[in-house]
Order: sequence, then structure tokens, then C-alpha cells
Amino acid sequence: MLTQLLDRQQKIALIGLGYVGLPIALEFARKMSVIGFDINSKRVQMMKEGIDPCKEIPSEDFKGRDIVFTSDSSDLNKASFFVVAVPTPIDEYNQPDLRPLISASTTVGRALKKGDYVVYESTVYPGCTEEDCIPVLERESGLKCGTDFKVGYSPERINPGDKEHTLTNTKKIVSGCDSESLEVIARVYEQIITAGVHRAPSIKVAEAGKIIENTQRDVNIALMNELSIIFNRIGINTYDVIEAAGTKWNFLKFYPGLVGGHCIGVDPYYLVHKAKQVGYHAHLIDAGRFVNDSMGGYIAKQTVKRILAADKHLSQSRVLVFGFTFKENVADVRNTKVANIVKEMQSYRVQVDLVDPYADPEEVRHEYQIEMKAQPEGTYDAIIVAVAHREYRMMTESDFLKLANKNCLLVDVKGLYANRIEKLAYWSL
Repeated sequence: MLTQLLDRQQKIALIGLGYVGLPIALEFARKMSVIGFDINSKRVQMMKEGIDPCKEIPSEDFKGRDIVFTSDSSDLNKASFFVVAVPTPIDEYNQPDLRPLISASTTVGRALKKGDYVVYESTVYPGCTEEDCIPVLERESGLKCGTDFKVGYSPERINPGDKEHTLTNTKKIVSGCDSESLEVIARVYEQIITAGVHRAPSIKVAEAGKIIENTQRDVNIALMNELSIIFNRIGINTYDVIEAAGTKWNFLKFYPGLVGGHCIGVDPYYLVHKAKQVGYHAHLIDAGRFVNDSMGGYIAKQTVKRILAADKHLSQSRVLVFGFTFKENVADVRNTKVANIVKEMQSYRVQVDLVDPYADPEEVRHEYQIEMKAQPEGTYDAIIVAVAHREYRMMTESDFLKLANKNCLLVDVKGLYANRIEKLAYWSL
């Protein structure tokens, strides 16, 4: 298989060209012939023009690559090695929503031929590939996994906005349905991953390895968020406490904050779901999710309390929120917890203005029914810096004072301006 891919006698197909699929497709296209498939024809057209819809990859990285972008599923019939990188979100009840994954498996299954390979990159609970995806592939293709085609799992490790830890220099987990497929899949990925690959002993181990990466971070951040609530009541600053504790050699420096996005804020729910299937309630993981999901409302309530303490009427107060994306220096607004801050503030009849240099106003309006401003307008009773965009890191107290009413409060969610604010009222987690 590898020789045929490198000789371009066979093609690789990437199904799902979001923040995970597109970088992989372009990297493979350096050495192999690639079909980039996405159901969103508008996004496909942008990529044909050398534009990354996620605003992560520069246009020059599209040049000289052996890749065809398409939204026509019949083009997948030309491929022999399929990589599925579609979203795995949760529904309104925090349950896994496998519809994109099952739909992609259906599409791939209809294109499968004897001797083909299918590798999943989407984050799932242990057992999902074998219990939910393979049966769909077999049903649609009429073929048998292990005999007619091979399946593997190699979880994505893309970190949006991170220019240091990239696709190629981050070690990749690979797994297969048998020893033969494991070796083939590993050798294919080794063509693009300079950091090398880790061969997991089974697909379930690879699935579990991925999901606990984000669950571990979620639980640790939840601890810091809970500590910040306690320290706020005591009257001490959490960042000062972390700095003091950090002088111990084995202290792990996690920080409080909003936990949104499509990884840390979602993946633990998949593990909680699987735990219930096998008869166990994941108390710690579930509690961490509750704490982190509550932080947007908590920040809004603390802001409201301080506005009232300054003898201001909420219905006449104006609040400016800097940043709306789920993390710094990216355009992605999926599952952003800043939305919780804005909506909670609005429920108190506070006027909220929202600005963000990265977020798409149309997407914010469509997904959250929140209107963005091109820039701040007038002066405000509270300013909330919710996302640590590089533009905001450069701001000084004088920048905020130009936007401040009397007794204005600066809410510094990420602690960017600790010990730098003298004239404004200041609060951080």
C-alpha cells in the first residue's frame, strides 16, 4: 500500500477538511496524491482558491501540492486509503453526537474496495471505531473488516493557533485492527510525522489514550477554577497563589479559565458516556465538567455584583467584552464559553458590546444570536478581557482608561494584567 501511495498509483482521501483534516491533507499531498473531501461546498471552493476557512494555514502552503478538493462523494471511488477527520460534538444533553461520524462512515463505506484502508482521526470513546463505525463500513460496502479491508485509529493532535507544536513535530499515536494494518498505517504516517509514531497495541487503547489527554487537562483546570472561587471568597488572588505554589519542583502549573472549544470542553463527556455504558459513574470527570461549564456564568455574576457595589444601575450600565473565540489567536467560535458570559450579563438587562479581531460576526450571529461590534463605542462601566488574543496582551491600563466610565471595573479572566492596574477597579479569577 505505501509503495503504491508514494508512486501515486493509489490515492489518499481525507474526509472532513476542518482544522484537523486540512493540515493532514496538505501534508500528505507533499508526497502522495490526495483527494480532499468535505460536504460543505462553500468551504471546498475556498480551499480550491488556496484559502483556509479556519484561517490557520497560509495560502502559500496550498501551492505545489498534489491534491484535489471536492464535495462530490463519487470522487472518493478513486481512493484506497481513507482518513476520516470529521467533528465529534455533543448534543444539548451533553451526550455524544455521532451523526457526522456515522455519515462519514456511510460515505466511505460506499466507496470501499477490497484491499482498502480506513483510518479514523476523530476523537471518540474507547470502542466507538469497532462498535459504531466498522459495522457501517461493512453494511455499506458489503465487505468484511480484517478480511476485505483494514481499519485503524490515529487520533488527531492538532492544537489550533499553536505554531510550536505542529502536526509534523508532534508524535502521533497509530493503531490497527491487526498487526498487518498497524504496520502499514504506521509507515504511511511516518512519511509526514517527523517526530515519529507510537504504535498502540489496540484501537481501544489508542482511542482511550487520546480522550484522556483532554480529560486530564479538563479535570486539572476544573480544580484551579474551583480553587479560584474559594480564594475569591477568602480575598486572595489565584495567580499569586499559583506563583507561590509553583516554587515547589513537582507542582503542576494549571490555571483557571474558560474551557470551551471542541476538545477539552467536549471529549470528557464521551468518556463519561462510555463509563455509564459499562456500569460506572465517572464522579470526578463529571464534577470537573460541571465546574468548568459553570465558569462563564460565575464570571458574569461576579461582574454584576461589582457593578452594583459601585452604586450603578444594571439597566443603565454598559459592559465591553474583549474576545469571543474559544481560545486565543484563532477564529473558531465553536462551543465558546464567552457566550455564557454575554448571555448571563444580558439576562440582568446590562448592555453588552462584544468585539473580537478573529471571530466572524456572521457566524457569531448565526450560532449564538449575539451581535458583534467592529470596535468599542463610547465608554463602559466594566471591561471584560475574556480571551488572551495577542492584540489584548499588548494593551495597557491607559488603553482601558480611554474606554472607562467612572469607577470602571476591569475583569481580567486570564490574569494578563496582574500587578499592572492601579487606577481601575480590578478583578480576575
